[in-house]
Amino acid sequence: MAQITVKSPSGADSGSVELDAATFGIQPNVPVMHQVVTAQLARRRSGTQSTKTRSEVRGGGAKPYRQKGTGNARQGTIRAPHYAGGGVALGPKPRSYAQKTPKKMIKLALRSALSDRANEGRIVVVSEWGWEAPSTKSAVAALTALGVEGRVLVVVDRDDAPAALSFRNLPEVQMITPGELNAYDVLCNDWIVFTESTLPQANSDNGDAS
Repeated sequence: MAQITVKSPSGADSGSVELDAATFGIQPNVPVMHQVVTAQLARRRSGTQSTKTRSEVRGGGAKPYRQKGTGNARQGTIRAPHYAGGGVALGPKPRSYAQKTPKKMIKLALRSALSDRANEGRIVVVSEWGWEAPSTKSAVAALTALGVEGRVLVVVDRDDAPAALSFRNLPEVQMITPGELNAYDVLCNDWIVFTESTLPQANSDNGDAS
């Protein structure tokens, strides 16, 4: 297992912790990450687009003219797809874009994403935030002291309301809880910041909703 220095919110060293090799030390599987992220984004699609078929368009109940003798092609309704104002042939209808993804593949994608960030030295572990009251100013100062910049994913404990309220107003910071940790959010951010209590361990079971 690789060791990483634990930091305090002020940026000072506060000990060290071992990163789980099975979570942060594997060879990233790029095809699996691609498949899982694609499935996750597909699941987010609302699928509410809809067009009307010829049976749903208003009007056109009567045959427009007699079958023979007019010199025109025979027609049954003016709401056929080739008429202006007619129905749409083979148009989109409401549907689900969800893809079934095996749980083992989801977990492998998450471990691959975390390992990729660990290989780049983009994992930061903080002992604890320790704020008694929300303070956006303190959150900005902490990120500056930790030396993280760009897009930052902060994994906060569910019970740490002051930290969640402190980070939520920062546009470059995304917050999630340990149970929400997923490959897409890890890959979308430049830095991943954990506390010692939220750091994935060997016996933890983090998943990803695809």
